[in-house]
Amino acid sequence: MSNKLLECVPNFSEGRNKEVIERIVDPFRKTEGVKLLDYSADKDHNRLVVTVIGDPEGLKKSVLEAMAVAVKEIDMNNHKGEHPRMGAVDVVPFIPVRNVTMEEAVELAKEVARQAAEKFNLPVYLYEDAATSPDRQNLASIRKGQFEGFKEKIKKPEWKPDFGPAEVHPTAGVTAVGARMPLVAFNVNLGTDNIEIADAIARKVRYIGGGLRYCKAIGVDLKERGIVQISMNMTNYTKTSLYQAYELIKVEARRYGVNVVGSELIGILPAQALIDVAVYYLGVENFSEEQILENRLLWG
Repeated sequence: MSNKLLECVPNFSEGRNKEVIERIVDPFRKTEGVKLLDYSADKDHNRLVVTVIGDPEGLKKSVLEAMAVAVKEIDMNNHKGEHPRMGAVDVVPFIPVRNVTMEEAVELAKEVARQAAEKFNLPVYLYEDAATSPDRQNLASIRKGQFEGFKEKIKKPEWKPDFGPAEVHPTAGVTAVGARMPLVAFNVNLGTDNIEIADAIARKVRYIGGGLRYCKAIGVDLKERGIVQISMNMTNYTKTSLYQAYELIKVEARRYGVNVVGSELIGILPAQALIDVAVYYLGVENFSEEQILENRLLWG
């Protein structure tokens, strides 16, 4: 593995078919210069989230191979799930980790987007730091309308794709590729099956509704468990911490007489995000990372 390292967290619209999931993940296992860190599939969301780390060439090769499987195997006309989605390969973000600038991550995102559009005849949008215009920075803005609504949306001049045809792929839909800061996927579960309560709380918590600055949130119905969830993307954990989101959800849930019954983290997250939570809830004063045993072992 080279000195240049990036993280990539591609999201695919398949969380139920184990055989397809394994075929999508396989290129990340086999490609030189890439290490598969984690993958998780959720039946309610009907979504696969893969977390890999690697050098630019290895990531590009493995991502395109995984995309080829997803485009072939996933038919968005038959896809149903709680998570918003617009394509078989819904989103592919690149995150600088070591010896890589954000500008280099943007260039990699553009190259993957260009090749994906050419190989799969797929409309591709660039988002976040790779966005070609301010109204395309926010993934939620691009994805609004989802797969079903994109057939009309893509015809509008302002929504012409950055790469690929100006029409939705008949089965694979639309894809977004971008570059961004590390994101923490953090979900909080509520002790109720009332999705209207989850939706109302999500509106209060997310930034667009007047809530936390670096928080995106939606209400999700976990039918198999008989509960609902606030599903969040924390886009900058250094400025809006996990405990802030958790505590705000508890406050908002109280007005409905509902309790928080658990939470979950999807994929990989920076250690500092959890350290901030521990320091807050334990009320630790003058805490230093040097007090963590594993850090001292790594640092020597």
